[in-house]
Amino acid sequence: MLLLREEQRLITELLDILKQEQQSLVAADIDRLSALTPRKSELIGRMGVLAGERHTALAGAGFEAQEAGMENWLCAHGTADDRTLWNTVLSQTREAKELNRLNGMLINKQLSHTQGALQALRPPSPAGTVYGPTGLTATTTTSRGFLAG
Repeated sequence: MLLLREEQRLITELLDILKQEQQSLVAADIDRLSALTPRKSELIGRMGVLAGERHTALAGAGFEAQEAGMENWLCAHGTADDRTLWNTVLSQTREAKELNRLNGMLINKQLSHTQGALQALRPPSPAGTVYGPTGLTATTTTSRGFLAG
């Protein structure tokens, strides 16, 4: 259960960082976002390692090396405190996934807004602009024949 307690500690810390990230996205505070990203990545990496260690321990005890195996282990060997801790980890994991999804939506909204602003600053492209055989833009000209009579 030591691994599970550490997972729960890390997911709690990740939730805090995701909430700070959301506040930074709403406030468009890029500096704060930049400061949060390395710690967020570190936590996610560490959580992956711990989940792998938990799966290995479950397999070594004769259970499936996945969440279903944890449920079976809890039924066979777990205490009420173990089950409560596991349910907390699952609940916090769902909350973190939802926060991350919402933060992704905020990022996409910011990106769309920024791209729109950049597009407004660009000069309009001339009519008839196409890509040539080299992949570069080439302006086509409309040629009107000259008829001599």
